[in-house]
Amino acid sequence: MGAAVTHFEIHGKDGDTLKKFYGELFDWHVDSNNPMEYGMVDTHAGNGINGGITKDMSGAALVTIYVEVDDLQAALDKAESLGGKTVMPPADVPGGPSLAQFTDPEGNLIGLAKGM
Repeated sequence: MGAAVTHFEIHGKDGDTLKKFYGELFDWHVDSNNPMEYGMVDTHAGNGINGGITKDMSGAALVTIYVEVDDLQAALDKAESLGGKTVMPPADVPGGPSLAQFTDPEGNLIGLAKGM
């Protein structure tokens, strides 16, 4: 069976504006009540995935998908063998999943998740 996309992130220079925009546009519930003010998105879509909206520290606008894998390092190694490049090695989110990131051969940022 293939690996599932389990999370998305939308980044931009003004996280609060993006949270309001997407919340109103798609009727998403965005909860930023956490120390990092990371907007946890509940799409209320039974067959959809949830995600997050946040201010990007560099001010860049980007969208990242996260794919659930059993072994983050093995997936990074495979991505590199296919022409990708590791951007963020495996790291644990306090109280949450473990994450890693790589860029594909065209430079698209892709996230990996374990325990999402």
